Amino acid sequence: MTPTLTLAEPFRALFYAPYYLTEARGAYGRQGLKVRMKTAGSTSLAAEAVSLGKADVAWSGPMRVMQHRAEDPTTPLTAFCAVIMRDPFLIVGRSEREGLHLAELPGMRLGLVTEVPTPVWCLAEAVSRAGGQKIKDRSGASMTQNLARLMQGTLDAIQVFEPFAAEAEAKGAHVWYAQAEAGPMAYSSLYARQDTLTERREAMRGLVRALSETLGWLAEAGAAEVAALLEPYFPEVPPEILTRAVGRYQEIGIWRDGPRFPRAAFEALGAAMLRAKALPHVPAFELCVDEAVVEEALA
Repeated sequence: MTPTLTLAEPFRALFYAPYYLTEARGAYGRQGLKVRMKTAGSTSLAAEAVSLGKADVAWSGPMRVMQHRAEDPTTPLTAFCAVIMRDPFLIVGRSEREGLHLAELPGMRLGLVTEVPTPVWCLAEAVSRAGGQKIKDRSGASMTQNLARLMQGTLDAIQVFEPFAAEAEAKGAHVWYAQAEAGPMAYSSLYARQDTLTERREAMRGLVRALSETLGWLAEAGAAEVAALLEPYFPEVPPEILTRAVGRYQEIGIWRDGPRFPRAAFEALGAAMLRAKALPHVPAFELCVDEAVVEEALA
């Protein structure tokens, strides 16, 4: 019998493309797996689904596992299989300019992301390292609303992910900075309960191999080919915008790392979370991440 796994998607986002492409290209099936993907609605609801046994495995930021482990080291949630180890968010401005010194951002009318916290934590850490002051959100709005305000001229710059940046460019705006430039950052991996990782070990190894295959394919595939496979997942995005967005993510390398979990990416996320007071302390890498399942899968 084909093993069936329920995989919780936190929410739909283009930077999560490797997970969708693994499904679209049939890579799960090639590992002898049947994977049912269900949208949880948020990262916290995805974690809840795994914790309560409503999903076998989920993906989202390792920050969720780190928070759980910092609060209670015996929590069963464990991360494995690195997929996105670069920050996918971008700073977009209305006018064209040559580069951006991050220390300039605090003085601008800046519309930060309000939908999720991690990109703001990561940007604040990068600005601090560049010698800048505390960044402030001058909008308090969604990415869609901030894009409109940028084009109206009431904001100087906004923080968005793709395809918002490609859409902004189509309207005449310009990408000033890719947060991926800051270096490794643990942004998305799989995670499961430790008992699931133990009891369904071969299925977990199959997930790793399927995603590893996809990441390897993504490194060589053309943006138009990738975008064509993603169109059913993003039917509202015009093909030319989707292709441009995919091409940028390939160029800045957000899908370049994985499935091995870079310790530097884990530590960078921990530092950003400490600065934001989102963690009381950074729990040990070995407590949060099961690298053994990845090594077993790739052996």
